[in-house]
Amino acid sequence: MHRNIIRLVIAIGLVTVLAGCTTVSYYAQSLNGHLEIMSARQNVDRLIGDASTAEPLRAQMTVARDIRRFASVELDLPDNASYRSYVDIGREYVTWAVFAAPEFSLMPKFWCFPVFGCVPYRGYFSKATAISTARELQEEGLDVHVSGITAYSTLGWTSDPLLSTMFGGDKTYLAALIFHELAHQRVYVNDDTAFNEAFAVAVETTGVRKWLRASGDEAALHRYEAGLERSADFVRLVARTRADLARIYAGPGSTDSRRVAKSAAIDELRSRYRHMRDTRWGGYSGYDAWFEAPINNAKLAATSVYSDQVPAFVRLFELCSADYPRFYAAVHRLGRLARADRARALETAQTCE
Repeated sequence: MHRNIIRLVIAIGLVTVLAGCTTVSYYAQSLNGHLEIMSARQNVDRLIGDASTAEPLRAQMTVARDIRRFASVELDLPDNASYRSYVDIGREYVTWAVFAAPEFSLMPKFWCFPVFGCVPYRGYFSKATAISTARELQEEGLDVHVSGITAYSTLGWTSDPLLSTMFGGDKTYLAALIFHELAHQRVYVNDDTAFNEAFAVAVETTGVRKWLRASGDEAALHRYEAGLERSADFVRLVARTRADLARIYAGPGSTDSRRVAKSAAIDELRSRYRHMRDTRWGGYSGYDAWFEAPINNAKLAATSVYSDQVPAFVRLFELCSADYPRFYAAVHRLGRLARADRARALETAQTCE
């Protein structure tokens, strides 16, 4: 499934000149939500050193501090103030992302913003507002998917804090989030979310492996590798259904017949998943919630954005001899190419240079 991560679109500069009232309202909720979080930051070192800090929180902050140090020292990720403070936001998700796609297309709808470019979602600090937006998009005839988000990034524009929502999993999950978000501060290409997310996932996965090996936690490394294998199986399963749907959408037939075929393809996806879960995965049920919830083009498109180019980035990392500075330099060079040339160069790369 796609990472629970989203770029925060902040109003910077002359927003009221650049956009109409609706967009200004959207920027205002983004900015106000972010500023509310920033005003509640607590320094991680102080929390660790404060005798009044509850022991579970102190333990979390100690692990987070070690992960943050590893990110800069061993992965050459930015050594700045991001993820050196903490905020308990008191809810399950920090934001909610709204994805949309046409009824008979897997191409997601994009929204464009100053500074951050065009992205295939809109993020909201209010769940109610996200759901309201989703309903409006549904009334336009679009497939819609709303996803809760556990972490977000301002790409280094502000010193992003650790959030209580980032501690919902184990320490490996936390490391993955920190490495992923800091990777976006290292390389970010406007208007190419698939490139940006796949690059960050490549840094995340290679970084977590290196971190677990360095810590000597073989059991956690084994669990992580097993999780990556399941994730790859999931991505292939979804890709197969996307290919089935693409043929349905491009083929002949009436609107009603396409709807029937679409529904049948999604039913088949669920059936294939259950078979894979009960045989290959030995009953592992971690993806059940994803398949039990509604599945549509928006949800499938959101998943593909975060996964399609990951293998190519991992291969490039290996071509760079697992040297992070060389890898980042190679990705920077790709980022300067035109989008079509960028994707082709990434897929066909034979050297790091």
